[in-house]
Amino acid sequence: MATGTFSPAVDFTEEQKFYLQGFFAGVMQRGKLPYVGQTPTGLMTHDPGSGGSNQAAEPEEETWFGTPIADLCKEERLKYEENPLDIWDKILEHARENRPPAGGDVFRFKFHGLFYVAPAQDSFMLRLRIPGCILRSHQMRGLAEMAADWGSGRADITTRGNIQIREFQPKDIVRVLMKLQSLGLTSRGSGADNIRNITASPLTGIDPDELYDVGPLADALHFYILNSRDLYGLPRKFNVAFDNGGSLSVLADTNDIGFVATRVEEGKDVPAGVYFRTLLCGITGHKQFAADCGLLLTPEQTVAVAAAMVRVFIANGDRTDRKKARLKYLVDRWGVERFLQETEKLLAFPLLRFPAEKCLPRKPIDRAGHLGVHPQKQPGLHYIGISVPVGRLPVGQMRALADIADRFGSGEMRLTVWQNLILPNIRTNDVEAALEAIHAAGLKVSAGTVLRGTVACTGNQGCRYAATDTKRHAVELANYLDERFVIEQPVNLHVTGCPHSCAQHYIGDIGLLGTRVEGEEGYQVVIGGGADDTQGLARELVPAIKASDLPAVMERLFRAYLERRTPGESFLSFTRRHDVQTLQSFCIERAV
Repeated sequence: MATGTFSPAVDFTEEQKFYLQGFFAGVMQRGKLPYVGQTPTGLMTHDPGSGGSNQAAEPEEETWFGTPIADLCKEERLKYEENPLDIWDKILEHARENRPPAGGDVFRFKFHGLFYVAPAQDSFMLRLRIPGCILRSHQMRGLAEMAADWGSGRADITTRGNIQIREFQPKDIVRVLMKLQSLGLTSRGSGADNIRNITASPLTGIDPDELYDVGPLADALHFYILNSRDLYGLPRKFNVAFDNGGSLSVLADTNDIGFVATRVEEGKDVPAGVYFRTLLCGITGHKQFAADCGLLLTPEQTVAVAAAMVRVFIANGDRTDRKKARLKYLVDRWGVERFLQETEKLLAFPLLRFPAEKCLPRKPIDRAGHLGVHPQKQPGLHYIGISVPVGRLPVGQMRALADIADRFGSGEMRLTVWQNLILPNIRTNDVEAALEAIHAAGLKVSAGTVLRGTVACTGNQGCRYAATDTKRHAVELANYLDERFVIEQPVNLHVTGCPHSCAQHYIGDIGLLGTRVEGEEGYQVVIGGGADDTQGLARELVPAIKASDLPAVMERLFRAYLERRTPGESFLSFTRRHDVQTLQSFCIERAV
């Protein structure tokens, strides 16, 4: 018999069996602690049947979502020590004393949408929740009042079709939160470790090419979150998007969960109709797109599945390492199938596995469809996409847009992940008058090829993490290129100030990541990224370059594109057709 092994086939004598039974009984007895407790009347007892705990036993180690307290990362310990949802009295105190938060409360205030952004600005930024990215005219007016009375005099449209307002002082934060509620809006859970703004296709309900109106689904998940306290216990932030399968993108493949409408024809294994594919684990800052996980859902199932998936993440996500706490890392550790099995345990219906290739392909996406005048699926109605360069919207224009929406539309506005705004439901006879009003407000419905596809994060004017003034540099570079070149196909420029990549630089035709170069603001340049039907991660073109030197380099690259492109070739296709070394050679100035 091999050393260290035991063969159950060995027969023992009766004497040996008796000895072994006594030996193991003694081991068990020595390992068992005596019971010492109290009866309900307070008397001491040795009887475990009394129902109390054994006061002679070593207390069990306390855990937080199954993780020992000693192993928690800083943010998880802050949530464990004081639930951020329960700090209203503290918010009132800070407002009364006009005092900013300090220490762990800076993090906890984010659960209420309040971001103290010092040292970039000695004030608060307020981030809202705009479910489905749809805003009403009275809400826009109310936000304009807030920005004028207490804030910076403008709002910023974000890359999640959301709104931020800046420069609130501590003394005004209670007024701000109460004003939001009076407008039917909230900022609860818009920051920190929460499910962020639920995005939806900006043309949902009005797109002639859409498969399903996803607005009600986004609303349903939004309100479900607000009414489910346990859904504020995530180990890290979480993004969810609903895509209607239509002509405009909501970048579903950059979300932790993306639901994308699809159609199944007759003759398949399921009834013909519209369903949703489920994409998982998009996190482009970590160079990963959300991938189809093999599910086919009915529209009615999507919100329940999202809630179940989030709860699986809450119960099992990593709370020891912030860099490994996103959904991607749980699925990497488990595998997709186990994650789906754990999700299914929380559902009252089975999950249907169905191959994506048995669904009809997605229709082409119109990368320029978020600007200009376009017909809706409702006869006699149009939508107008308005250019808001890098999302900056002064109070005067906020009020003007609300008036235009009421006068010519239905009082509704759609925000997009491209940081612009859409006015729907404009009658055909009113389009020209609406355009005049838009232009009178200092806004445009068109932009240069580069500017119309430009997005930028807050930058160092309002974010302590950013290395550069992203919004200024983005607009300057876009205008510089648009003034010099006539380009037919869309070009997307994504400018982000730090590795958090709020502007998702890896999916831009051109992506810029802020850095410092010889003491000056500069950028790493990546190129050839895309999402949806042009999905791909950008490659590094320039490791680091001063912001002041960047326009000339990009000008040489665009000149090479126009000189060397094939007929009808887009800038994206051109950059993907060449290797990095060749593209770098195009950027080098040659002596005449």
